[in-house]
Amino acid sequence: MDEMKTALVTGANKGIGFAIARGLGEIGFHVAVGARDDVRRKEAVERLLAAGVDAFGVALDVTSDESVAAAAATIERTAGRLDVLVNNAGIAGRMDGGAQDPTTLDLDVVRTVLETNVFGVVRVTNAMLPLLNRAESPRVVNMSSNMGSLTLQTGPILAAYAPSKSMLNSVTAQYARRLADTKVIVNAACPGYVATDFTGFNAPRTPEQGAAIAIHLATLPDDGPRGGFFDDEGVVPW
Repeated sequence: MDEMKTALVTGANKGIGFAIARGLGEIGFHVAVGARDDVRRKEAVERLLAAGVDAFGVALDVTSDESVAAAAATIERTAGRLDVLVNNAGIAGRMDGGAQDPTTLDLDVVRTVLETNVFGVVRVTNAMLPLLNRAESPRVVNMSSNMGSLTLQTGPILAAYAPSKSMLNSVTAQYARRLADTKVIVNAACPGYVATDFTGFNAPRTPEQGAAIAIHLATLPDDGPRGGFFDDEGVVPW
């Protein structure tokens, strides 16, 4: 077990998260499938095992301190350390009735989106840092979106979701600064516009294409970039 690297992917039961888990497994990682739903998590692990990936399930609700602490304990017990953390779990938030129109913004929707997309990332990252610090080349990848780019301002007006990704990028930069003198390399990734239930499957890119940048950042060399925001093309302005 010691020789095999372990990766935790949050929200890994479907979509891009599942594709990231599978891609990391295919290059030899022992993959922890983090997901809230017990049934979906079990099904995802079974699909990965059937594809030849060494996977195990970890019950993980990123909005719960208790759940995140228990997940860290599970990974410690199973693997002893963590080499890669991919903070993929995210939500778009409710959009009906002008809930994400800035002029009629539902602040409860903003709170809910931030709880998962930003606070959840901080909660999971900080719980996993002791395990990441035991690895030789630890990597953290935060799944963001160019909708959070103040420069590009892509996509529809979503005044809860887009700012959550702007804040996630900022938090990523803060982690990178704090961990600059450590082995832990932290970056943010934009998967592009991917066909998942998140986009109503109405998008040009496959989950595998969306996962590629995360897998790249998860396997950066020790002199790789830190605190950046990247997609397949390179640096994303933000």
